[in-house]
Amino acid sequence: MNPANPRHTQFGLVRDMLATADIIAKFNPDQAIDTAASIAKAGRLLLTGEGSSRIFPAKNAIRFARRHNLPITLHTEGARQAQEYKLDDWAVFGLSNSGKTSEIIKLFKDLAAAGHKNLFSLTAHPNSLLESVATKGYVLGCGAEAAVAATKSVVEQALFYHALLEHVAGKLTLKSRLAELSAMVRAAMTVQIDPALAAKIANAGTIYFAGRNDGVAEELTLKTNEITRKKSDFLEGTYAVHGVEEVMDKNDVVIWIDPFTDSEGKFQDVLAKGVGLTVIAIADRPTPFPTIQVPAAGELSPYVFMAAGWNVLVETGIALGVNLDKPARARKVGNEFVG
Repeated sequence: MNPANPRHTQFGLVRDMLATADIIAKFNPDQAIDTAASIAKAGRLLLTGEGSSRIFPAKNAIRFARRHNLPITLHTEGARQAQEYKLDDWAVFGLSNSGKTSEIIKLFKDLAAAGHKNLFSLTAHPNSLLESVATKGYVLGCGAEAAVAATKSVVEQALFYHALLEHVAGKLTLKSRLAELSAMVRAAMTVQIDPALAAKIANAGTIYFAGRNDGVAEELTLKTNEITRKKSDFLEGTYAVHGVEEVMDKNDVVIWIDPFTDSEGKFQDVLAKGVGLTVIAIADRPTPFPTIQVPAAGELSPYVFMAAGWNVLVETGIALGVNLDKPARARKVGNEFVG
């Protein structure tokens, strides 16, 4: 992405993405201290939502909590399936940009009717229907998005959960790193993508994303559909070399987020040599594959990898000549509550 090139900035999607660096720099990590205390007391937290409002924010939060052995039980589930669970002693946090996503509204209405007192929401708009049925609601500071595909809101949602969990654990580090993270995200969004790689991805039959179950590769898989209109699939962990190679062909591409070092040889043998397809890495170090290298952010690397993935998808979409802002069928509100 080039912020000085009208070919890029004509799209609201690109402007939303580029705004993310400033949103990170200005983020307030202390806005939910009281809620963090309530969640710490409950000891169990369900992170729910649909689509982009759940994938990266929730799974990145779970990754963070497990890596640091935080004193709280976390789980994520779509709100429809969560209606089948017994959540009496769980705190529940629901994310919905519109604040009117049907599945979450129905879950929260059921829980509120049963007397549940630990219902929390985060939306992009104040005074939403979701906020009205929550015990306490919060509003994102990023403002409305110009494109159908959610981008800057996804990162702010993830930061909100990250900060919340730091307050639950009483270990506050995010605030001191926001300026650094902002610069790294900006660098990842604007690193030059080799036009030959963008063309290879644009011409792929299927674009596969491989990587950890931390929401990054999975969210980019969804964004591939919305932004490039290409078919995509998320191959968690090392799933890419455990059978799916049977249906891959040499025109496919695997974009591997933060490759496992000890798995690189297997990916090379099975995918690059065996199938004959192209493996592209997004990493903070050199790899044996064509690599889009980004700054090393340590614990905050998922945000940087996400930004680099956006960069790749924008270049791919532009190479394909599609309108990045307006897919033909995808909607900003996936399933709006009517009732």
